[in-house]
Amino acid sequence: MAARIDLPAGGFSFDLAKRNAALEAQGATAPKATKTGTTIVGLVFKDGIVLGADTRATEGPIVADKNCEKIHYIAPNIYCCGAGTAADTEFTTHMISSKMDLHRLTTGRDSRVVTAMTLLKQYLFRYQGHISAALVLGGFDVTGPHLYTIYPHGSTDKLPYVTMGSGSLAAMSVFEAGWSRDMERQAAIDLVKDAIEAGIFNDLGSGSNVDVCVIEKNHVDYLRNYARPNERAQKEQQYRFAPGTTAVLKASVRNLVDVVEGDAMDITS
Repeated sequence: MAARIDLPAGGFSFDLAKRNAALEAQGATAPKATKTGTTIVGLVFKDGIVLGADTRATEGPIVADKNCEKIHYIAPNIYCCGAGTAADTEFTTHMISSKMDLHRLTTGRDSRVVTAMTLLKQYLFRYQGHISAALVLGGFDVTGPHLYTIYPHGSTDKLPYVTMGSGSLAAMSVFEAGWSRDMERQAAIDLVKDAIEAGIFNDLGSGSNVDVCVIEKNHVDYLRNYARPNERAQKEQQYRFAPGTTAVLKASVRNLVDVVEGDAMDITS
């Protein structure tokens, strides 16, 4: 007679939560979620796709880079905007770009957007959201223009206009008000610019400049720093103060004491 195997009961398991609480009680620091900031968008217009992104990279409350590139090359006819952790978006898109190169060499055909989307979603789903890469993928292939969003856990959407990142709600409000089917090229670029600027001015994690990428049949325009809404203005005055301008309210000098083998040694500076 075969031995009975007791399968675990269904439902959620809180074992790790109990473990974390026990570790915190012993003085361990609990892991914290990383707050990221970005505004990335994309829309379909009459002749192709327009992608847009801001250029601010943050490290918590610190602006680490004012002019980073968030629109990544996937194939000659496909580009991808990345939000989340900069290293994750950079290396994930670079890896998929390499796979798309190998696919073109093997098949002898131009890359299709759905192929890049499938490779990205399968890769991200494998890590269950632990790779912090939220992507807006756009391109023009033999079947026309295609625009996808890919979430960190691997789910996807195909829509005529999309936004992602911490400034996505502000950007989406601009799209909802201004998007229409079969838009002209310049009107689509202007709408993307306005959507990114809405994210820049309403989200602290987004800022600096606006990058735009226009993908049409057999042609791509990557408009780096298409708009600079935060140009540094010239100072109207010289803000230099002579020594002694600010009064010293209190001053104190303390000696540092270094204990070496039980003997006290004063170190004065």
